[in-house]
Amino acid sequence: MSHVEEYVEVNVPVRTAYNQWTQFEEFPVFMEGVERIHQRTDTLTHWVTNVNGVQREFDAQITEQLPDRRVAWMTVDGETRQAGLVTFQPIDATTTKVVLHMNWVPEGLAESAADKLGFVKRQVAGDLKRFKLFIESRGAETGAWRGEV
Repeated sequence: MSHVEEYVEVNVPVRTAYNQWTQFEEFPVFMEGVERIHQRTDTLTHWVTNVNGVQREFDAQITEQLPDRRVAWMTVDGETRQAGLVTFQPIDATTTKVVLHMNWVPEGLAESAADKLGFVKRQVAGDLKRFKLFIESRGAETGAWRGEV
């Protein structure tokens, strides 16, 4: 199993950063390789990804969700095995540290090589930078889900 941890500081309040992160269907706007996400229930999402021409589909279950603090997930069906956690830490009233932890099982030689070369780490760091640009340029979230899991 492989692991990556990356973070970004965003210039929005913790509530705004968290609220935006709960809008999973917006992820393709800032996550490279994510073609679409369909939220099937409050806790189940269906993902379609395409990384370097390899398309995959999988379902992910939200296993923990605490407003303004954390969202955890794991895949439950499909072609990818991963689990992760994103936390939201207020730095001050207008700045939030977003920390992403992700564990996954590389599939095959190409994914194992990409993992060893740091591809996933760079992709996650890029996705977080694009999230920062997205939320800061808007100044407000596109929606919110404030339930607990």
